[in-house]
Amino acid sequence: MSGYNAKYKLHYRGKWDESLFTKCMTIVGSRRMTDYGRRVIEKIVPQLVADGWTIVSGFMYGVDQYAHKVCMENGGRTIAVLGWGIDQENDTKIIDSGGLLVSLWKDQLGTLWTFPARDRVMAALGHELIVIEAAAKSGSLITANMALELKKPVWAIPGPITSSVSVGTNKLISEGKAKIWLSHNDQIPNPNSQINLQNPIIKLIENEGLNASEISRKLERSASDVGAELTMLILKGEIEEREGKYYAS
Repeated sequence: MSGYNAKYKLHYRGKWDESLFTKCMTIVGSRRMTDYGRRVIEKIVPQLVADGWTIVSGFMYGVDQYAHKVCMENGGRTIAVLGWGIDQENDTKIIDSGGLLVSLWKDQLGTLWTFPARDRVMAALGHELIVIEAAAKSGSLITANMALELKKPVWAIPGPITSSVSVGTNKLISEGKAKIWLSHNDQIPNPNSQINLQNPIIKLIENEGLNASEISRKLERSASDVGAELTMLILKGEIEEREGKYYAS
């Protein structure tokens, strides 16, 4: 089914169902999705689906398409906001799963100006927004700022300080524009909570400081995996870094 909804001024394909728009989470992120970004999506999207969220994203390769894919694999419904005309897209997987393809245009090629316009639609449709991996200058940050202008809650996934596609998310958090998304039940860290000594990294550095390489070697985990978790633990206030070594707070 295709049509035009004057209320939202959107062309669409699929079955228009108002319940799709009751509780929408917009997910944006880098087209250069890393393994870390992939794991984040595999962790948080099933939780969101279980909590009844419709996933809204931009249908580009990378974070967008993977968020749509994981949503559908977990029985959720998703809305793809296209940066090109609705008649330019032939993919039906989202429609077949009960979701929607929507666009501001009927027959328009994707170009430089269409994607920022698409971003504004994504920001408007979502009741909240999560940024998963974003470079220092990226469309994801544009969408996040649009959501902030609309007074929507913005969340960000902290990432490794060595990753170019985590610079944007970490900056959103450090500047206070986004809160850290931890899980569907505990997004906001509690600075007064006790340190989690069950965490292998925190337990390892409880009594002595270690650098990232030492932690990686002792835990027999990859350096990138350890680096990502160290960054998150620092942002949560559970550990601190001094002169290259990490200590339990």
